[in-house]
Amino acid sequence: MNEPRMAQATPAIRDTDVLIVGGGLSGALLAMQLLRLPGARRITVVDPRPELGRGEAYSATELGHTLNGNAARMSVDPDDADDLTRWLQAHIAAGGWPESAAQPVPVAELFPPRGLFGDYARQRLAEALAIGERNGSSLSHICDEAVDLHALEHGVQVTLKRGEVLLAGAAVLATGMFPAARTAQRQSSGLNAAALDPWNVEAMRALPVDARVLIIGSGLTMVDALESLNQAGHRGPIEVFSRHGLLPHVRRQPPVWEDFLSLAPGVRSPLQLLRELRRQCALAQTRGIDWQAPLDTVRVHIARLWSQASDAQRRQFVRHVRPWWESHHHRSPPQGNALLQRLLEAGRLTIHAASLQAVDSSQLRIRLRYRGQIEAVWVQGDGLINSTGIEYDWRRVDKALPRQLLQRGLVVPGNLGLGIAADAGGAVLNARLQPAQRLFAMGPPLRGMWWESTAVTDVALQAKALAQRLQLSGVNNP
Repeated sequence: MNEPRMAQATPAIRDTDVLIVGGGLSGALLAMQLLRLPGARRITVVDPRPELGRGEAYSATELGHTLNGNAARMSVDPDDADDLTRWLQAHIAAGGWPESAAQPVPVAELFPPRGLFGDYARQRLAEALAIGERNGSSLSHICDEAVDLHALEHGVQVTLKRGEVLLAGAAVLATGMFPAARTAQRQSSGLNAAALDPWNVEAMRALPVDARVLIIGSGLTMVDALESLNQAGHRGPIEVFSRHGLLPHVRRQPPVWEDFLSLAPGVRSPLQLLRELRRQCALAQTRGIDWQAPLDTVRVHIARLWSQASDAQRRQFVRHVRPWWESHHHRSPPQGNALLQRLLEAGRLTIHAASLQAVDSSQLRIRLRYRGQIEAVWVQGDGLINSTGIEYDWRRVDKALPRQLLQRGLVVPGNLGLGIAADAGGAVLNARLQPAQRLFAMGPPLRGMWWESTAVTDVALQAKALAQRLQLSGVNNP
């Protein structure tokens, strides 16, 4: 990929039209959309990683760390659902990803490695950059971390960790996800101090081959951790602990089901949705159809249902439905599920319903209260992995920029403390709940507003809409 030209750190102050804070997939998708629009604009992305478009999710190098959606569901082009499928077809035909031959399914049904998906995103960004340059636009990448931000009368001022100051006509918080295993937290059990990174195969190779490994969390990150242990040659017992002891279902390719929610405008609350969804899944099974077929039609309605729900209904969903929603909706790729099932059948993997009470990093043990028990007990291990997923509550993230923005009231927590609050177009709300004129957010930071704000297709749609809003607003550099 032709790299965006790297901005030099010599000037103390520089300006740009649109400043994107975060260079993972969210930031890259917004940059793509801006570059494709007519007109000339200067776009600057601030991210400490050397490559744009990968972020945390798509920097994985192990082939076993795959997408949890097949190619047909993962296009970065909101107007072309087959974009990734065609890219993969060409890539495989050119000799790339020879391991795909082991999956005897159409390309659209393949689950590519996440690192390969990062290659795809970066290529599409390079193509958008070529279009933008023909229109007079530019894209600069500053390898640094944004640590503070101030709203000005006619723009935004961002301070970088090295001390450089950037002035922008508008800024977008595209900070992506904060993986709990890699994110320092202000309120912490000390888990990360003792735990291994779920994706660090080299660190796992340092464990004894027969080590007893304890994993906290039983979602998709846990599936990745199992693959990392497998790649490291681990052959010992693995015990997984989570509050409900639920595992992700495997993602299958069910037939198309009627969009029943479009025909049921009276379904508005989480409880109504759950009842109707159960009815539809039961109906599908009586017809010999996979229950995942009705469930897959719900995604396009999630944002509407969540945004129109009351706070009480949202709390009800998070407290009573969320664990089952996550295990049924955020499903495991077939390769990861196959490994999980092999470990269960071999007796090496055990799943426990238990809540974490404390961590003793000095002795590598954890204190747990098993479901149905009153007293907590200590469990000893040889290795510990934090697979609790994503930290969406900015109040718990111990990073400079979220901390500063929250302290000064430039942003406020989103619904139920998930991400930050914004209006329907992504303009960030301040402590007085007023929408900012020059500060926006997209992707995972808007989890509280849309609930599902992390999937590639959802973020791609947000990027397109926000790029058009920025264009129509006529944002200019200060």
